[in-house]
Amino acid sequence: QVLLVFAEEDEQSNGFRWACDKAGFRCNIARTPQSALECFLDKHHDIIIIDHRHSRYFDAEALCRSIRTTKASENTVIICVVQRHPDREESSILPLISAGFTRRYVENSSRMACYNELIQLEFGQVQAQFKLRACNSLFTALEKSQEAIEITSEDHVIQYVNPAFETMMGYQIGELIEKELTEVPINEKKADFLDTINSCIKIGKEWQGMYYAKKKNGDSIQQNVKILPVIGQGGKIRHYVSISRLCNDNNKVEKTCECIQAESQTDTQTCRHKDTRKGSLDVRSTTSRGSDGISQRRRSSMARVHSMTIEAPITKVINIINAAQESSPMPVAEALDRALEILRTTELYSPQLGTKDEDPHTSDLVGGLMTDGLRRLSGNEYILSAKQTHQVAGSLSSPISLNDIPPRITQAMENEEQWDFDIFELEAATHKRPLVYLGLKIFARFGICEFLNCSESTLRSWLQVIEANYHSSNSYHNSTHSADVLHATAYFLSKERVKQTLDPIDEVAALIAATVHDVDHPGRTNSFLCNAGSELAILYNDTAVLESHHAALAFQLTTRDGKCNIFKNMERNEYRTLRQVIIDMVLATEMTKHFEHVNKFVNSINKPLAALEENGNNGDGESIKTVLRSPENRILIKRMLIKCADISNPCRPREQCIEWAGRISEEYFAQTDEERRQGLPVVMPVFDRNTCSIPKSQLSFIDYFIIDMFDAWDAFADLPNLMEHLNNNIKYWKGLDGRNLRVLRPPP
Repeated sequence: QVLLVFAEEDEQSNGFRWACDKAGFRCNIARTPQSALECFLDKHHDIIIIDHRHSRYFDAEALCRSIRTTKASENTVIICVVQRHPDREESSILPLISAGFTRRYVENSSRMACYNELIQLEFGQVQAQFKLRACNSLFTALEKSQEAIEITSEDHVIQYVNPAFETMMGYQIGELIEKELTEVPINEKKADFLDTINSCIKIGKEWQGMYYAKKKNGDSIQQNVKILPVIGQGGKIRHYVSISRLCNDNNKVEKTCECIQAESQTDTQTCRHKDTRKGSLDVRSTTSRGSDGISQRRRSSMARVHSMTIEAPITKVINIINAAQESSPMPVAEALDRALEILRTTELYSPQLGTKDEDPHTSDLVGGLMTDGLRRLSGNEYILSAKQTHQVAGSLSSPISLNDIPPRITQAMENEEQWDFDIFELEAATHKRPLVYLGLKIFARFGICEFLNCSESTLRSWLQVIEANYHSSNSYHNSTHSADVLHATAYFLSKERVKQTLDPIDEVAALIAATVHDVDHPGRTNSFLCNAGSELAILYNDTAVLESHHAALAFQLTTRDGKCNIFKNMERNEYRTLRQVIIDMVLATEMTKHFEHVNKFVNSINKPLAALEENGNNGDGESIKTVLRSPENRILIKRMLIKCADISNPCRPREQCIEWAGRISEEYFAQTDEERRQGLPVVMPVFDRNTCSIPKSQLSFIDYFIIDMFDAWDAFADLPNLMEHLNNNIKYWKGLDGRNLRVLRPPP
């Protein structure tokens, strides 16, 4: 709302009136100081514009002072319109400021000039006053709060304490205001403890723990403290919000001490945190002041929670680096600062694409495979097989025995222990049912039935149920892909280093996980399902949607019918262990955690093993065993194993690599087609069947996801044949790309 105070109507007042109409502001006009004051007290305008050009009508400065004496004017912007004197020297604005004006406006009756002035006021002073008005509400709440509240600047100067703080600590407000914390001996902790707290909070991390404070009379009080730094102007820490709960000997909370460290009024000084702060505003605590038993129990529980000192490994690392910075020369300290910035990110293992010209194939692959899609409310819903009837054992024809496999299929599986085994030959021989046959042979070779204590007929039924729930209509994610991943998994399990590492239960879990890892895959990415609002995306909260579905459905299909329940004779604890490993391996195939898994594998396994070799401990079996056999490292190895098996296509012989490239490209083309038909966000625009370069897409995928991962896996498992195929395939795709060919094969 705007109040115009002009004794007479003229072009200037009309200009402001027009500007108010154009800006959509409500406008009132007053001709006298009395009517202006009455109108303001009635309407509480946000902006008042007073004519100061003609003192013969009224004293503008006196009117401004009168308005400023009212409580309602505290957050009002008051503008003074002054005459333009081009021939006079510029006069000082201080008398106007002293009278209470916010700023002056040199007369200019241009309508757009008036309009521009109002818009600048709206987005400048008026918005600032709105924020201050909200702060008044907060300070009112703090003043009336039963909790003790202290506000200090970034320079440790106390600026405010509320009555509850005075009562609790025994100080009067006059004894604290404008005092530095060091002048008020309220902390009993030693310097090393304060350094521990400061090393945490000065890098923007919250700290929790027990804290002792000293009242004015010398009495000590124990508190459960939570200190939360808040970033302010300039990206620096300007506030420290601490929640302190006083405890008696029984660890029950008696009262809450809350302290908010307010932003300093000066921005030039750095944040120094050599003193501990107390307290802070806990909104939840203001809602639970009841004296009943439930409230007391809740407070006691909260006190125990706040007293916990939960420190993650990354926190310890950051604290060590901070401590090292204190005594380091400037170049080292600056380097450690950069390291800390990297450590503070939540995506520690995900590389960041540069800002220069990126390969669109790489960008689209990363966006399509490593994100959960664009969040979008849409009427389009992609209904998956969540409502379909999945194939179960009773609905399938009786499978044949391993001993009754037709000769052509037997011949196709003759070299299944070799890496160059041709899965597509088996696919053709089995009429697109390779999983049952290859599964029977591989599972027999690894003694799976003996481990699970199940019959071969149960295993056959299970394999057939799983294969029936792969979509043969998918060009890539079908049972042939599952059989291919199963073959790669079995091949990796036969490598000497892997056999040294894993137990029989790990081998069983790996083979089962490979078999089921993409069951009921719809031929669409997670990003597509999230964007389409599919039932599965809703069920799994847009997080690892497909991988969660594959794992859950695999166990549902297995346990719902005794005829195919390969787990039915297992001891309960062993089954739970096996189930946990299977789920973990299936979830590891989700690409959003790709770099996390690979980097952990390199840092926890590759590098320690390489260090042992460099130190001449290559023959030290115990040292190597310690690295390989720790539970944490075995998990990393199993994840890496199935990840490499899942996307090993570029490491296959050339013809197989080309076939898989064509199949995955067709599946992505189909997704792009459907996204455009349904009006969904196109996750991977580069996969347009009319314009896509398959060689470029393959090279991008290999460069971004494959090379580093298989370098690490080769260093661990010794896979020279795979790396040779990979190098040959890279040369093949580069040859096509160099000729600007977008197809799978060169023309005849």
